[in-house]
Amino acid sequence: MYRRVAIIGGGAAAAALLSELLERQLPQPLHLDWYTGGGNSPRGVAYGTRSDKHLLNVRAASMSMFAARPHGFLDFAQRGDGTIAGTDFLPRRLYGDYLDTEVQRALEHAQKAGHDVRVLPFAVDAVVPEGHGVTVIHGEDNSRVDAAVLAIGSLPPQPLSGVTDAALDSGHYVTEPWNFLAHAKPDTRPLKVVLIGLGLTAVDVLLELSALWPNATFEAISRHGLMPEPHLHQASAPTDDGSELVESMREAPYIRQWIRLLREAVAQTPDWRTVVDSMRPHTPSLWALLPDTERARFLRHARWAWERVRHRMPPQVMATMKALEDAGRLHRRRGRLQAVDVAGDKLHLDIRLPHGKGVETMDADLVIQTVGLNTDVRRTLHPLIRQLSTNGHVTADPLGLGVSATTEGRVKHGNDAWPHFYAIGTLLRGVLWESTAIPEIRQQARNLADRLVKSEK
Repeated sequence: MYRRVAIIGGGAAAAALLSELLERQLPQPLHLDWYTGGGNSPRGVAYGTRSDKHLLNVRAASMSMFAARPHGFLDFAQRGDGTIAGTDFLPRRLYGDYLDTEVQRALEHAQKAGHDVRVLPFAVDAVVPEGHGVTVIHGEDNSRVDAAVLAIGSLPPQPLSGVTDAALDSGHYVTEPWNFLAHAKPDTRPLKVVLIGLGLTAVDVLLELSALWPNATFEAISRHGLMPEPHLHQASAPTDDGSELVESMREAPYIRQWIRLLREAVAQTPDWRTVVDSMRPHTPSLWALLPDTERARFLRHARWAWERVRHRMPPQVMATMKALEDAGRLHRRRGRLQAVDVAGDKLHLDIRLPHGKGVETMDADLVIQTVGLNTDVRRTLHPLIRQLSTNGHVTADPLGLGVSATTEGRVKHGNDAWPHFYAIGTLLRGVLWESTAIPEIRQQARNLADRLVKSEK
């Protein structure tokens, strides 16, 4: 087994891997350095919110941190409130509490087992993977480890093309909505707020700001003007395991054919959600069948549709969104942002309309970029990823979906994979596609922990 391991990143994926490693019965003590990037909490961006309006998009019974303890989160939640059911959509704040508790338990277990664990609330400056180990550099400290794991989550969002420096400097264009929400204060002014993007991040922004700013109105702009679909009020199980559909897709790995097969399957079921959910365990293997040309076709033409049916919102959240629309406070528009600049004390936007209908202009008091996760290693300003890319230690996924890697998570440099340098979570989206939700991350953590504690080859 690896004796010295470094985990780089402070979110849920890092916490899951840390706990998987420390709660195992190991033949010898482990030396583990956990670089959390700041603070000691594993909440990360996803579960760092303190607002009870921000709910999990997966039912409580499916949100355990451990594959071997499938009801872990539900048990935790019910200890605080016995009325909670496994079908409930609970606050993400509560899930952050659960992560904190599990990490603390793992650290206490590690101390009793004689493991040497250092929780380092710092960002890593550089990583140098080599054939027989990895060097992790923080400030003046160089630490040589047997294996290192990148678990940094999504990359910092970058302003969209067409946003001027003046707009960014004005403070009225927000690229990081979560940091903005954490410091937002009540405001009764009749503000006009424009959201660029209509996915789950936009929904969370609307939930919070519509309550804090009761007189504000919101314009939400996206390519198709559609919000994520809702979950059903009652949990539903797939009518079958989806094997027939999946086998048909395997035989014809082309996006156009897959769309046709999915439409046929949906037409034969009472609810389309059962078809989508039956595919979840098979998505990585199906994604692996697609050549880059077909993956690019999916990203151009079908990604938006898949995301809104795959990553759904709780029904009570959908009800809130509908109430905002019915009250005239939320307006959804189709279009693409072309330009944003300062116009007096407001921002001026140019929106390109679909189907060649020209450009619409509008002014706003505030523009918030809510386009979802950033995984483009090629254009990121993240210091560690830039160092790794500049030095040729990682290769970017050609479609901007994280880093090139093997399906086991070994990071690639060119056509070769480092033997002792791994990634987990969002950075593996290019190789696995589904690699951001807890059900996928906990399985990755378990599999990676298995590899790290096996005999080194």
